[in-house]
Amino acid sequence: MITDPPVLRIRRGFERPSEAVLAGFAGVPTGFVVDCMGGRGCLDYRIKPLVPPSTVMVGTALTCHAGPADNLALFGALEAARKGDIILAATDAFMETAITGDLVLGMARNRGVAGFVTDGLVRDLVGILDVGLPVYCAGLTANSPVRNGPGTVGLPVVLGGVAVASGDIVVADRDGVAIVPLAEAHAVLARLVDVKAAEASMDAKVKGGMELPDWMRALLASGRVEEV
Repeated sequence: MITDPPVLRIRRGFERPSEAVLAGFAGVPTGFVVDCMGGRGCLDYRIKPLVPPSTVMVGTALTCHAGPADNLALFGALEAARKGDIILAATDAFMETAITGDLVLGMARNRGVAGFVTDGLVRDLVGILDVGLPVYCAGLTANSPVRNGPGTVGLPVVLGGVAVASGDIVVADRDGVAIVPLAEAHAVLARLVDVKAAEASMDAKVKGGMELPDWMRALLASGRVEEV
């Protein structure tokens, strides 16, 4: 016989990045971060900032899975959150109700949470703007959720097509939200040196009048392109 699951499962003891590692991602555009991970790692394109940010948001992922039309897990995440955490709330991309509004996000701000990301919807735009917490979501609706569970906090989720574990590093800007797995953080930071240098070099060339990159000119001259 199948028994009812607990209404909430919480894992608190996950590994977190050091302050030095988080500082290494400060101000780094999501495009640079993704390039360091082979061109992948950004959440679904529909997950965008509710208000275009002026700075890059960086923090430690605290995951929760609320499921469709429910937000009990989000309240569990509030209780488990530490200062500087970014709550990532997976809703299975449910688009009929919001997962949260201004009041819960105000509580998150009061807990020291640095930002909120969901693959679902939010509500109370005017109030959220007043709260001032960075919010990344798939859109807005006035419909409200319930608080029945079941849900999880601190356990792995899939959000916006990307597997996310609590303790991973979240980097977000106007382009979207990138997730750096904690185990890859040092390698990504090491690659970032070369990515920054390459971007700076190419930027200077474009501003200096470049019309085509050298590799494209070489390809056209290689005999591997057929004119038809």
